[in-house]
Amino acid sequence: MIKVLVVDDSALMRRLLGEVFDDASGFQPSFARSGVEALSLLKTVRPDVVTLDVHMPQMDGLETLDRIMAERPCPVVMISSLTAEGADVTLEAMDRGAVDFVPKPAGAVSLKMAEFAPQVRSAVGAAAKARVRSRGLAERVRRKARAAAGEPHVAPRLSRSAPATRLGDPPGLVLIGSSTGGPPALDTVLSALPAELEWPVLIAQHMPASFTGALARRLSKLCPLPVVEVTRPTLIEPGLVYVAKGDADMIVSRRSSGLTAAPAPSASQYRWHPSVDRLVDSAMTHVPAERLVGVLLTGMGDDGAAAMTRLRAGGGRTIAEAEATAVVWGMPGELVKAGGAERVEPIDRVGAALVEALAR
Repeated sequence: MIKVLVVDDSALMRRLLGEVFDDASGFQPSFARSGVEALSLLKTVRPDVVTLDVHMPQMDGLETLDRIMAERPCPVVMISSLTAEGADVTLEAMDRGAVDFVPKPAGAVSLKMAEFAPQVRSAVGAAAKARVRSRGLAERVRRKARAAAGEPHVAPRLSRSAPATRLGDPPGLVLIGSSTGGPPALDTVLSALPAELEWPVLIAQHMPASFTGALARRLSKLCPLPVVEVTRPTLIEPGLVYVAKGDADMIVSRRSSGLTAAPAPSASQYRWHPSVDRLVDSAMTHVPAERLVGVLLTGMGDDGAAAMTRLRAGGGRTIAEAEATAVVWGMPGELVKAGGAERVEPIDRVGAALVEALAR
């Protein structure tokens, strides 16, 4: 039985979320009308998971989250609005320790419960098994101050550049997949890369379309490389990071101008989107496996494990996040189980391992 503490100032949302859990076995919901009330219930309810609204009186969701992480750390799932502000706040919450989020449907939530309810139950069920990982306040302050001041990023330098696969092509491609707990993991990995990196980085992070633009903007501010969201066919250039648009897939193709990253409608044979498996398979169609490096980070399920296992078998290099640091060791764990991980590293070593792989 998963004990869930629902924190929301809206009586309607508390009732609807209560119905979400009451209509399924395995959940025991409790309710708080504010962050202050939630904190008072932590010791008595001892929840396995907290669902947390962002906008609340007295103490907003971010402040409540900080207090939860300080007083009784447990997995937190944010219930987020589908707005630009909602996306920014949600990503900030994940940086502060929330393990996942569920976007509220646009319009009347009560009319879209058939879609909303399974998403909430799935996220809470996964969160109950997740590892709580809160980035320290001091580290966040230093990182944001550095970004605001425009200070140069200090990162290892590549010892050499690999030859291009075809005239005009970049030396190769880095393919990164992530899901639950992915945004702060991506920040950690990208922050460790050198500003002079010649290998483009393509990222498939499971996320709705209204959130991936905010993710790209956030990563671009915090990391040494320019980060863009792929909303249309885009030439792949050295030293850039490409984030797949949510609710779709990103594929690598070849046009007369060169290698291109392009959004593609989500395909039914792939369960999660943007699909890591589809991204990796499309890249292997146009780039030799030995010029590809796959990185699989925290996430529920097995997306990316099959394709990256094929990548390694074909001569490519692969890195999986270690269980010790993954919020959910689903995707990287499946890669390890399949024998497809050349290296298994904690998240704070993945970036360095990637730099070492590119310098070979």
